[in-house]
Amino acid sequence: MVEEKPTSEEQEHVGKQLSGNMETSRMTSLSSSTTSSAVSPSDASLPKQRKDKKNGIPGSPPPDVDELARAEDRLSFAYFEHCTVGRKDNAVTMTDENGVIHIPAATLSVLMLGPGSRVTHQAMTVLSSNGVTVLWVGERGIRMYACGRPLTHSSALLQKQAALVSNTRSRLRVARMMYQMRFPGEDVSALTMQQLRGREGARIRKVYRTLSHETGVKWDQRTYDHNDFDAGNDINKALSAANTCLYGVAHAVIVALGCSPGLGFVHVGHERSFVYDIADLYKAEISIPVAFRTVAEGSEDIGADTRRNMRDALYDGSLLPRIVHDIKYLLGDRLTDSSDADAETQDHVGLWDDKLGEVRAGFSYGKEVDDADEIDDEFGAPNI
Repeated sequence: MVEEKPTSEEQEHVGKQLSGNMETSRMTSLSSSTTSSAVSPSDASLPKQRKDKKNGIPGSPPPDVDELARAEDRLSFAYFEHCTVGRKDNAVTMTDENGVIHIPAATLSVLMLGPGSRVTHQAMTVLSSNGVTVLWVGERGIRMYACGRPLTHSSALLQKQAALVSNTRSRLRVARMMYQMRFPGEDVSALTMQQLRGREGARIRKVYRTLSHETGVKWDQRTYDHNDFDAGNDINKALSAANTCLYGVAHAVIVALGCSPGLGFVHVGHERSFVYDIADLYKAEISIPVAFRTVAEGSEDIGADTRRNMRDALYDGSLLPRIVHDIKYLLGDRLTDSSDADAETQDHVGLWDDKLGEVRAGFSYGKEVDDADEIDDEFGAPNI
């Protein structure tokens, strides 16, 4: 089940881990020094342990959004294979012949399940209710995404995203902002999308050449087969594995904020277009260097070693808060005070109005009438 023995800090974060020969199992777990307060089982941010007697479901009832750890305060990802994923109260359990590992569901962003893993209905229930993104990962890459509830009741960011991507001028403005973040100190406000793509392509090629020179890893070009992971050379397999981790983390933050993974600004036409937009902001800094270093170390298991090195690269916990900040910045969200944070968890729903913008929901706006004839007189007879 475990790919490597977790560090002492990870064991403290993740919770109780039974004794056993963990060196021979296959789990990769990622945590960060900045999330220790969110991971401790006694933390106030964890849902209260209440028996769901009303519905007769074992374990705790679904937590409220305001009880959950925020996206930026969670563990980035954990990877398991050849195990059974179950549930114990509000934690998920990973069981194999070596024992059981417990992870509080409210502290996890992404759970990656590899070959040989099985998951129970109750495990998926607690993962979904705690806003955890689950990735089924095979030898040939990501097989399926499943995302839990957003960590907000508000659709404000989603509405901003949809409005921005639906207008050519605003979409171009956001796309330029994304490229500007990759070229600090330069002015790209007057460049066309074609020019920006050319600049980005040249930048990434330079990153590949530089890392190839520094690590001694031979680099030719980025080539890979979506249907055959093993068809690529070591560096291309490492790049695919590293990017898979990055996509999973970006996807988790996007859905946690209530945004749409499919409404991209640079990428288009795919269900995860916005995921690729966001992940591309960090590839040159994180996933590409990790891939080159992994191959340079002489790895015998590219996938496992790359995931472990990605965990180490993200261990300080700085990426999740950065993604949250960058998404809100790109979508023009300036809400930062405590009242705005309360608005995110407020369970509010209204009715759209073409003149007022929004009116109260849960209220009858029709006049009381006694029969259908009066309805026809007021609203017009239906066309049958």
